[in-house]
Amino acid sequence: MATPTKVSAVDEITTDFKDSTAAVLTEYRGLTVAQLKELRRALGADTKFSVVKNTLTGIAAKEAGIDAFEGQLSGPTAIAFIKGDAVAAAKSLTDFAKANPKLVIKTGIFEGKALDASEVVALAALESRELQLARVAGVLKAPMSALARTVDALRIKLEEGSGAAPAADADAPAAEEAAAPAEAATEAPAEEAAATEAN
Repeated sequence: MATPTKVSAVDEITTDFKDSTAAVLTEYRGLTVAQLKELRRALGADTKFSVVKNTLTGIAAKEAGIDAFEGQLSGPTAIAFIKGDAVAAAKSLTDFAKANPKLVIKTGIFEGKALDASEVVALAALESRELQLARVAGVLKAPMSALARTVDALRIKLEEGSGAAPAADADAPAAEEAAAPAEAATEAPAEEAAATEAN
């Protein structure tokens, strides 16, 4: 019979699976508490690295609709539940595993798709969104001030242009009325001149 503690643990793992965009299953046999702490720090705030019980994790995975971990839940198990950038987290895991071979990456899931260990490593080799943005910012950094000035100048011209157009439309009746007496004034001398010539 399941104890309340086990039920609660299964619920927590199930929620972690459902709330994560990716999860990586690892074996941490032989790692010290200090090394696990270092790994958690490297993974950042958007990744939860949890030491889990295999039987409870198997139940939670089924409840979350995940079958990628079947046959992989053995030995001391920990899962990286990734809510942020999956590429950056996978890179942190693989970098740590290179420096600490006792961390073994076994399998994973990414956006519902199963990944084997080599695919987790391949995911880590991709450029993260942060790195891509940094590269774009680096490329644009030098001309950015000139570009910003050009954009500001264009915006000001557009605002001035859009401000002038409605003002002209709003004053159109008044302008027409003002133009009408002027036209009449210019026509009157012409008529008088024609009358003078006829005489």
